[in-house]
Amino acid sequence: MFLGDAKDAHVVPFFINGKDYHPERSFDVVSPVTGKVSHRCGAATVSDADAAVDAAAAAFKTWRRTTPAFRRDVFFKAADLIQQKSGELADIMANETGATLPWALFNLKTAGELIRDAASRISAIEGSFPSLADPSSSGIVLREPYGVVLSIAPWNAPYILPTRAIVGPAAAGNTVVLKASEHAPACMRALVSVFHEAGVPSGVMNMIAHDRDSAAEITTALIANPHVRKVNFTGSTGVGRVIGRLAGEHLKPVILELGGKAPAIVWEDADLDLAAQQCAIGAFLHGGQICMSTEKIIVHKEVKAEFQAKFVAAVNEIFPRDGPAPMLINEAAVQRNKALVADATSKGASVILGDVDANESRAAELRPVIVGSVTPEMDLYATESFGPTVSLYEVETEAQALELANDSEYGLTAAVFTEDLRRGLRFAREIDSGAVHINSMTVHDEPALPHGGTKSSGFGRFNAAIGLEEWVRTKTVTFKH
Repeated sequence: MFLGDAKDAHVVPFFINGKDYHPERSFDVVSPVTGKVSHRCGAATVSDADAAVDAAAAAFKTWRRTTPAFRRDVFFKAADLIQQKSGELADIMANETGATLPWALFNLKTAGELIRDAASRISAIEGSFPSLADPSSSGIVLREPYGVVLSIAPWNAPYILPTRAIVGPAAAGNTVVLKASEHAPACMRALVSVFHEAGVPSGVMNMIAHDRDSAAEITTALIANPHVRKVNFTGSTGVGRVIGRLAGEHLKPVILELGGKAPAIVWEDADLDLAAQQCAIGAFLHGGQICMSTEKIIVHKEVKAEFQAKFVAAVNEIFPRDGPAPMLINEAAVQRNKALVADATSKGASVILGDVDANESRAAELRPVIVGSVTPEMDLYATESFGPTVSLYEVETEAQALELANDSEYGLTAAVFTEDLRRGLRFAREIDSGAVHINSMTVHDEPALPHGGTKSSGFGRFNAAIGLEEWVRTKTVTFKH
């Protein structure tokens, strides 16, 4: 049902103005599971993109006037529907992105929580009535939605990230055009259709996609469209720079949640069993294809050998060599990680665990790789691998640990393992990132916590009250008594 009622059931249509929309062109979607085309998806032209924006602009006139209670109830129903359809939705995600069933179900559970949290906060959006200098005048500060929001979400968490991208704006009274990833259009179309089934009016949430060759043209046209008033983008730092530049040219505000090179500091007083387990999951969950994945593990010299042994053991237990290999989105992602390791080893690094030369049963598979003796002249030192590759470093002082943790253009998340909370907080204050997790892995995102980064990891925040505030602007009204 989620692929729509296209004449060819294997073509994913767009969702515009509450209906299936079938563009003239389409492109192949290749499943990493089989390495073959699993279905096709409509490929937008500028005219198709404008149609989605026009539908959102028309719907904004009435959606902005809906009551908080109406929006809340519709969102709660959408969250319920996502849980009811979790098996069906998880199957779509597993086939389209190669995700394991646990990761797919986690995506759906978190998406439901994000929706419920946003719904519960809608009534908290409020203005103010400040006292003015002139006693014969009064003022009101209103909080109003922007209008049409362009939301761009990636494939690696294709229910969590588009949910986050559309729920905050729509909860605040905006309407949305979701530009779906070409790797996961069926997931994102399914998500938008669930909201429509829950009672979101036609045109409030729209979904389009495009092929790779049209990316620049379609994205530029969408940002330039005068009806689009704000943009949010989650994805790579390179593309984020382009989105930010285009938005700046048109003086449109933007939220960017970009790449990461998350460090984890393991201190000499840490619970090493806990640290090893959390670093293993943080580095290799979903094949390391999470912007918050642990990529640098910085270990105190006194416990380096013991931690390394426990870390290798934890990786082998959680991701056993005789079990299925982690699946990446495509073979190119595998080759990217292999090239990073090859460059590092050619310059003196050592492979502690893993064999990048091993041939797995499928071209998109790659088992965990742990690299030691990484130095700044190696590409792996600074480049986000976005795969199952992690580096181990040894330090002696807090200053060295902080220097290594902060020696990155990124600043999304970090972890610190220590039994001394004062030391943990000291590290947390000095690490330049959007989040620091003490005695827990770098991968952590939940509705109650603001999410976003610093430096080249972007700016602005999703989630929680501050995330909802991103989608309203103030209007000052004064009047004489």
